[in-house]
Amino acid sequence: MIVIPTTFLWQSFDHPGDTMILGIKLGSNFVTKIDKFLSSWKSAEDPARGEYSFVIDTHGYPQLLLKRGNITLFRAGPWNGIKFIANPSPIPISDEFVFNSKEVYFQFGNQTSVLSRLTLSPLGLPQSFTWNDRTNDWVITDVGQFDQCENYAFCGPNTRCEMSRSPICACLDGFIPKSLADWNFSDWSDGCIRRTPLECSDKVGFLKYTGMKFPDTSSSWYDKSISLKECQGLCLKNCSCTAYANLDIRQGGSGCLIWFGDLIDTRRSTGDGQDLFVRMNASELGVPTKKRTFSKKLAGIVSSAIVAGIGMLMLGIIISMRKWNLRKKNHCEEREEDMELPIFDMSTIAHATDAFSNSNKLGEGGFGPVYKGILIGGQQIAVKRLSKSSGQGLDEFKNEVMLIAKLQHRSLVKLLGCCIHEDERMLIYEYMPNKSLDSFIFDQTGRKLLDWSQRINIIGGIARGLLYLHQDSRLRIIHRDIKASNILLDDELNPKISDFGLARMFGGDQTEAKTSRIVGTYGYMSPEYASNGYFSVKSDAFSFGVLVLEIVSGKKNRGFRHLDPNLNLLGHAWMLWIKGTPFELIDEFLIESCNLSEVLRCIHVALLCVQQRPEDRPNMSAVVLILGSEIPLPQPKQPGFFMGENPHEHSTSSNRHVTYSGEEVSLISLDPR
Repeated sequence: MIVIPTTFLWQSFDHPGDTMILGIKLGSNFVTKIDKFLSSWKSAEDPARGEYSFVIDTHGYPQLLLKRGNITLFRAGPWNGIKFIANPSPIPISDEFVFNSKEVYFQFGNQTSVLSRLTLSPLGLPQSFTWNDRTNDWVITDVGQFDQCENYAFCGPNTRCEMSRSPICACLDGFIPKSLADWNFSDWSDGCIRRTPLECSDKVGFLKYTGMKFPDTSSSWYDKSISLKECQGLCLKNCSCTAYANLDIRQGGSGCLIWFGDLIDTRRSTGDGQDLFVRMNASELGVPTKKRTFSKKLAGIVSSAIVAGIGMLMLGIIISMRKWNLRKKNHCEEREEDMELPIFDMSTIAHATDAFSNSNKLGEGGFGPVYKGILIGGQQIAVKRLSKSSGQGLDEFKNEVMLIAKLQHRSLVKLLGCCIHEDERMLIYEYMPNKSLDSFIFDQTGRKLLDWSQRINIIGGIARGLLYLHQDSRLRIIHRDIKASNILLDDELNPKISDFGLARMFGGDQTEAKTSRIVGTYGYMSPEYASNGYFSVKSDAFSFGVLVLEIVSGKKNRGFRHLDPNLNLLGHAWMLWIKGTPFELIDEFLIESCNLSEVLRCIHVALLCVQQRPEDRPNMSAVVLILGSEIPLPQPKQPGFFMGENPHEHSTSSNRHVTYSGEEVSLISLDPR
């Protein structure tokens, strides 16, 4: 005889891991204090607890949440008597939802004819699996499809999100954007505020929204027994009440759900939404608070006021349009030709990259890791994923999207779109099969694969790309991070400038700017930028000069090793130049393939670009001209960040120093080796 114990020390169904099957409950037991939730694996190969979880949140009225750590990513909403309001497709519509004083949970219904399970992937995507008797294997039957409106609080407080609208975010009626400037740039995170403060009096009413996903219920109050009319009365009596609705949609509706404060994460549903009543001042509803009898005199006054109001409105519209047009002109010339950047959803990118598997990882930079992907149509892409620990954040992400989406040149990498999934931010580029330039010129094997004709082509392509940014594009762009790892190579080894996260846009007549936040890469920074924050087209020219010396020599400026430990690559090139032996700089693998006059000219141009004073450096139009001609060139002056003893100076004192802006500064603090 089998004896079934009445008490358990531990049972697996209380700790479901990443998978939910028939009989498992998700929720909380208020008596035993046990919380049951799904938690993802750390990776496809590591079953340790990952970042993501599916939980029943019991603050306010219970609702189903998808979270990453403590951050809410998606909210399925509260239970409406039949289902969770915003039910993502892989989650089964359960007929088993229990909420009482002892516990709250939901579980699969009695669907015994089909063996299925729900799994939370390491990327936080719910996936539905069904057992296939023919193949004796689990088959994915559905994957969570979260559009932008499903991203928690995507539009900010007091808004509604509608995928059929453009833009998809809109303030609730009677509300205005909290930050109009951010709103106009499609940054809706601050949401909206009331046009007029909500009155605590009888001069209020309610605006009905139909087909809505309810706002976040974590700060709500509920009563399962009262009617909708009683619910309205309770809301009117409480000055903090901002909205109300029915709790249960069955049998014509019952129960009361009341919100306090801001209404967060509200969207127009695709067909399963409910009625939401938002509290408004009567003046915002456009109805009088008391019955009035209007005389002909009052009617005349009103008519005059209407005419005057229309006139003022027209004047306001004209003024606003003039201001808007001026702002558009100042921000971006010829804005009418703006490009609309495609938005990729998370599931598409996850599928394309095989859930960001390590086998698809192309590399990692300051922004974060880059993955290779293949879209369903077969197009190859590169996905740059913002790292949480990256020094670059939302501002740099927006900056890159806004700038590169407007730039089109054969020497610039093409941005195909972006993906924003809560705090996940990704840029989708055309795929460059030969990766970045540094993987060739700084690699013992890769250096052998680039002969001189290919290297001079790369140098010329980078120069033409910078000329386009500085002069020929509608926007004057200073890149501020030109370096070997930001030059990508296509299948024919043609260069394409990438990574515009640190770039800055200049006005038509602007030539220089200053920043207190020094960003970029030591070894490529110009002296005036690294010391005082000044940047211009000449600071990009300095970075280009460093890069040319690296391409010619196959050695890095930062971390350069030489018999004289006080010399960096710039100092080494300068010493060879003034000694009349610049050919000693050439990469040993180029000796047989190079054109010595072309190499000498490239070294000459590079030394001109890395001169100490910005005004001594050529601009990129001059560089492109010089590289394509044989015009005589001036002798270069000592480079910025030069270290070493100048043999032209005969002095008993040591000249081992770095000089910029009239000061001497140890290079160790600027360019550690």
